[in-house]
Amino acid sequence: MKLSIMRSACGSLRIHSACPGSRVSGLTRRCLPVGPANNRLILRTASASSGGTSNKLAVSFGKQSQNGDGFDCDSSLREVVQSTKEAMLALQGRNPVVQPLLVIIQAGEDDQLLEINKKMAGRIGLNITQICLAKECSEDEIVEEVLKLNEDPRVHGVYLHLPPAYITSRVLNTIKPEKDVDGISDLNMGRLVRGHLSKGFVPPIASAVLDLLEKHDSALEGKTVLLVGGEGPLGVSLQCLIERSGMVALKGQWSSKSLRRQAMQADAVVLLGAGNMDLPPTWVRPGAAVIRCEPTLETDEHAVEMSSKSGLGYLTAAYRSQNVVGSCSRWLQEQQYRPWHLHSLKLQPLTPVPSDIEISRAQTPKPVDQLAEEIGLLPEELEAYGRSKAKVRLSLLDRLHKQPDGKYVLVAGITPTPLGEGKSTVTIGLVQALSAHLKLNSFACLRQPSQGPTFGVKGGAAGGGYAQVIPMEERFYFHWDHLNSQCVPLHYRNTANNLVAAAIDARMLHEATQSDKALFNRLVPSVNGVRRFSPIQISRLRRLGINKIDPASLTPQEVSTFVRLDLDPSKITWQRVVDTNDRFLRKITVGQASTEKGQIRETGFDIAVASEIMAILALADSLVDMKNRLARMVVGTSRSGQPVTAEDLGVSGALAVLMKDAIKPTLMQTLEGTPVFVHAGPFANIAHGNSSVLADKLALKLVGRDGFVVTEAGFGADIGMEKFFNIKCRASGLRPNVVVLVGTVRALKMHGGGPNVSAGAPLPKEYIDENLSLVAGGCHSNLRKQIQIAQLFGVPVVVALNVFKTDTQAEIDLVCQIAKECGASDAVPCHHWAQGGRGSLELAQAVNEAASRPSHFKFLYNIEMPIVEKIRTIAQQVYGADDIELSPEAKAKIDYYNQQGYGSLPICMAKTHLSLSHMPDKKGVPTGFVLPIRDVRASIGAGFIFPLVGTMSTMPGLPTRPCFYDIDLDPVTEEITGLF
Repeated sequence: MKLSIMRSACGSLRIHSACPGSRVSGLTRRCLPVGPANNRLILRTASASSGGTSNKLAVSFGKQSQNGDGFDCDSSLREVVQSTKEAMLALQGRNPVVQPLLVIIQAGEDDQLLEINKKMAGRIGLNITQICLAKECSEDEIVEEVLKLNEDPRVHGVYLHLPPAYITSRVLNTIKPEKDVDGISDLNMGRLVRGHLSKGFVPPIASAVLDLLEKHDSALEGKTVLLVGGEGPLGVSLQCLIERSGMVALKGQWSSKSLRRQAMQADAVVLLGAGNMDLPPTWVRPGAAVIRCEPTLETDEHAVEMSSKSGLGYLTAAYRSQNVVGSCSRWLQEQQYRPWHLHSLKLQPLTPVPSDIEISRAQTPKPVDQLAEEIGLLPEELEAYGRSKAKVRLSLLDRLHKQPDGKYVLVAGITPTPLGEGKSTVTIGLVQALSAHLKLNSFACLRQPSQGPTFGVKGGAAGGGYAQVIPMEERFYFHWDHLNSQCVPLHYRNTANNLVAAAIDARMLHEATQSDKALFNRLVPSVNGVRRFSPIQISRLRRLGINKIDPASLTPQEVSTFVRLDLDPSKITWQRVVDTNDRFLRKITVGQASTEKGQIRETGFDIAVASEIMAILALADSLVDMKNRLARMVVGTSRSGQPVTAEDLGVSGALAVLMKDAIKPTLMQTLEGTPVFVHAGPFANIAHGNSSVLADKLALKLVGRDGFVVTEAGFGADIGMEKFFNIKCRASGLRPNVVVLVGTVRALKMHGGGPNVSAGAPLPKEYIDENLSLVAGGCHSNLRKQIQIAQLFGVPVVVALNVFKTDTQAEIDLVCQIAKECGASDAVPCHHWAQGGRGSLELAQAVNEAASRPSHFKFLYNIEMPIVEKIRTIAQQVYGADDIELSPEAKAKIDYYNQQGYGSLPICMAKTHLSLSHMPDKKGVPTGFVLPIRDVRASIGAGFIFPLVGTMSTMPGLPTRPCFYDIDLDPVTEEITGLF
């Protein structure tokens, strides 16, 4: 059967296949049966590769070899086929699913070449596909086909059966060397010349000719072979193989006056590109072999008729098949886990420590493709964006699904000051110490920082000093939202979130102003006289219990039920988002334009990182899972009390399209050249506060069994860590080995009774001068409590004291001593900010030791507990509250969620990060309080219930003096200043 695909430039493109049901490069290949081959093959057309052409090979012998001496092609063929079949069996023994595939690209519709290779495929067990371009096809069309095959992992060999004029340098070198089974690309020819064949291929015709020479005369050493004509790849490869076999290769030209003398002296003559020319028999020494390799694309029977004894075309096809099996075997080997060969970047820390931006600019990052290769990523798993960052494809999880995970380390913290205590710098310092100094594979997984706090108070959430992600200007801050949006989860996530909001208001407007019939006609339009439901509409019909697919078959009542979501404006839970701290968007009114026809309602904005779509991005474990979660998102309630989802709105498919690239983690590096994944960025005090499940899973596979993945949870252990365990670990199935609890002398003094710390204001003297009593008070209160919280989950704790230049040795020693007394397995000072990874060596050693101990991880609560009891458990056991107090609205919401079957979801508390309680000014370990639950909301797609504690807002505000006062641009150099 033949499949024709019309091409505007060169006519039809015909595709044949001998692999049942296969698809290559998105084009359906029709299947041709592969029948059993005869034991003795009769050559009807000979094919081989010499610069991509078909080759007619003829063999003749001197006068003394006419009666029996000569080439035993059948014997050679049997040996090659047998060895290739054995290699095929070994390959499929390792991976039974893999089937090697050879693709032939040719101009015109000559099937003779296919028949030869098809018979070889049948004997060996290969698949083979033929792509027939028009005879007058262009270079661009050939390159286009080759590029498709390059990217198809099912294709293991590409053979160009084209006229010599079509085999341009561009065409040749477009083929991936690992798929160039005819060995004609420049790289493969170079490998052959240098003798580096572990990754290259010998041209099949060259192998066939050498095989015949060996069969003709087993003692090859010192024999002379004359190569006549042929300056292309075939001539070069034959010369290399002949000389490597111990023979002497001579070059001769048809126009040479010494050709007769050379031929008479040769033990064998190989005619390359001879055309109609031949050597007179009297020129050939008795007993010498003459092999003709004549490139031709003729289809004339007489031109290709040869004796059954030669079978050279089949022998060449057999060697080509052998190369395809070898290519597939190499590909399988490439798919295995690769040990790291990480090249660390050297640091030369300066004193005093320069600004973060100066440090970043002083270091030259490795090209991201080099970093990827060092950590075992394949080129096809990387999507580079610029020189120093790239997205990593999720196919990595499939490739390494059998690879054991590395060790999983969570970095959390004590209750911080408003300035932050440096969890990100500890995370980066730790992986720099592990990889660059202890030579243990390690990966940092960080959240994507929000523009809100970047312009507001805090740093960039990617480390600082000599423990940071580079390059600083590219990684986050301004450029992060304005890079190619495929590289930036925040940009697409904002767009997706606000698309849902726009869809809600538009749907409410149209339902309010149109009849059922008008709505139906617009929602299910007639296209070319045919009305069809889209797949997402069929899904809605199924949920409504309407099992029909013909729009005309719906009753008027079914039409009304289908078209009317009937959203209650007062019960819409979905809000728009913006990634700036803008307190005046907390409550707004929409629909005031005359064009909105009176559809006015109150709504508001959330900070972008509080969006449910961000939470979904962080919790999804695959593209399929993300799409399903997006569809389940509840945006509001109908007037009849039914939840309305994004799929009901018809928008979930579009959301998946917007997010399909955002789901891939972004690969960057630290100052010392160790790898970092930056992905997703939910706030910990509002959302669940952890980087993505996918980033962690990819990293855990890459580091290997003995490696480390260090991921960070936002704010204190009472918020980010609790949510990491109860939400992220439930969603991912991952279990941590160690918790690193970050503290500072500054924060401990605050919890020990020191004065308030305010952003932008000078630190009081208590935080600059030594004060052991304040330090001890903070250790015995907040530090002790946060260690106890981690121990609730059965995970060993290492305390990392982030040392500032104002800390005294006595204060440092006191913190480490008390931390151990409070139950930490170890407590160490960290100087990574000033020294890089070398300043966190002690922490790295402590983490390595703690990770070798058994972990007895457990969840805080049973997921089937009632919602109220789960909230109470967190409030009492984690925060230390006496009890909880539910507002009437919160009670009503909980009752509704129970009715809708959402009661078994985990809890994500939205609470201030500045205190263990709901009161930001209550430091240390507050007691004797009741935790007020103002409201309870549900993120059904993300998969959690989130209560709002006290006055907690989902839209922060800017301080009196935001950081943007210091941020500026030099218009001459275009350098950014003021970035910490």
